[in-house]
Amino acid sequence: MFLYTGLALTPPFLMQMGLEGVANAIYTLYSPMCHQFAFRSLFFFGDQVTYPREIAGADSKSFEYYAIQDAHFDHIEELTAWSPELQIAARSFKGNEQMGYKTALCERDVAIYGMMFLMGLLFARVRHWLRPASLWLYLMLGLVPLGLDGFSQMFSYPPFEFWPVRETIPAYRILTGALFGLMNVWLAFPYLESSMRETMAVMGERLEMAQQLLKAVHDEK
Repeated sequence: MFLYTGLALTPPFLMQMGLEGVANAIYTLYSPMCHQFAFRSLFFFGDQVTYPREIAGADSKSFEYYAIQDAHFDHIEELTAWSPELQIAARSFKGNEQMGYKTALCERDVAIYGMMFLMGLLFARVRHWLRPASLWLYLMLGLVPLGLDGFSQMFSYPPFEFWPVRETIPAYRILTGALFGLMNVWLAFPYLESSMRETMAVMGERLEMAQQLLKAVHDEK
């Protein structure tokens, strides 16, 4: 988890150092796992850490404010409109000197995997007594916030358009992602710990039986 999340955070540093080839290789490596939209990603070394779309209503300057100044988006007639052209351009856009450079995973994914890594470290201290989270608690704290935030946004866009467009602010993405990552660890890791203990106990018993058998054979000789 550390390597997966950590590697996704390195492209901004590589771009800043002028190692664009290495950074682009990492962006490409992670592209099947994440949409990598610039307006839903974290940025380093720029004016802001996030650049949400104008419709999100965030306090910071909008993605459109900066995108209109970059030639990468010149072919898009209306930046505020949701279109395939916008999605493709926002996905392929890595950043610039003013905005900084984006991470290889979006805000929510960084929060999910980052929290899982941190909770994994904490679990090492509490694994002997921590019980798994109940399924209803996992549902209410892990899945429901993530689902409400993500799906309410997704179904507001084409081709669904069930209600007026809703674009989530970065804080919601990070919060719901972190909750989901935390609950994943709380639910799964205690079960894995219990399973490993049982496996080690069985292996220990079998090893002891094998040693006794070898000793018996040796004594007969």
